[in-house]
Amino acid sequence: MGSIKHVALGLGFVAALATAAAAQQADSSRISPSERRELRHDKRELRQDHRELRQDRRELRQDVKQGDKADVRRDRRELGQDRREIRQDRRETKRDVRKARQP
Repeated sequence: MGSIKHVALGLGFVAALATAAAAQQADSSRISPSERRELRHDKRELRQDHRELRQDRRELRQDVKQGDKADVRRDRRELGQDRREIRQDRRETKRDVRKARQP
């Protein structure tokens, strides 16, 4: 008697998991191909901005070692611009994700 209950409970559990998985797949299919393209583009921009930030940090360290004050000021300005671009791209990506998931 106990094993029948276990089997029935197990089947119910499997059915619940299958339903949850199907619901999640349905949600992800609502994002259109153009929205997916937009999200990929935003992520690519973020990666590029991070690359630029790393490059500017390298240049700043090099200029500090060489004692070139004008280049240090320029590199610090560029670092600030890169950080602002990253924040803006992150906001844009989050906005696009929210918009894509809205019904």
